[in-house]
Amino acid sequence: MEKIPSFCPIFRLHGLFIVVTMLIAAFRCSSNLSLDFYAVSCPSAEMMVKNTVRSASSLDPTLPGKLLRLLFHDCFVEGCDASILIQGNGTERSDPANASLDGFSVIDSIKRVAELFCPGTVSCADIVALAARDAVEITGGPVVQIPTGRRDGRISAASNVRQNTVDTSFTLEKMIQIFSAKGLSVDDLVALS
Repeated sequence: MEKIPSFCPIFRLHGLFIVVTMLIAAFRCSSNLSLDFYAVSCPSAEMMVKNTVRSASSLDPTLPGKLLRLLFHDCFVEGCDASILIQGNGTERSDPANASLDGFSVIDSIKRVAELFCPGTVSCADIVALAARDAVEITGGPVVQIPTGRRDGRISAASNVRQNTVDTSFTLEKMIQIFSAKGLSVDDLVALS
């Protein structure tokens, strides 16, 4: 099977995924997360995500990197709760720091398919995490199991973005401080930069 190229060198994408996977683990707010969360309620959930990501990535080879970046921006602000998907004035998505994010249409496509087969069951937060995982895998990266069962956030405030993201104008000390507050190291900062 052909591998889908990413928008950046694959080793950077894979390294970034490992750091984002650590980030997901750090933001486990719920003890209800499990590897088989949808086994009964929607057994095809992960396959729906994987198939949609694969199909979309074959049309847009830059998509894997975009999906991984989307997950990172989601997790860094309010935790991995899909709050980045909420649209409107004053939301995380409307903040200029997130203006260049992409991949939303793929997440929307996955959600439409999930709602068709398993209405009201699969959270957008899990879709974002699984889509990023599958994006890395189709570029030849590691296959990683990600627990599911996240609930979608209902709070999405642009005012929370700047204090929780790193800007190129920040000093190194400020960047280290932000990463440290998230439980991440200087090595993580380098990998994600």
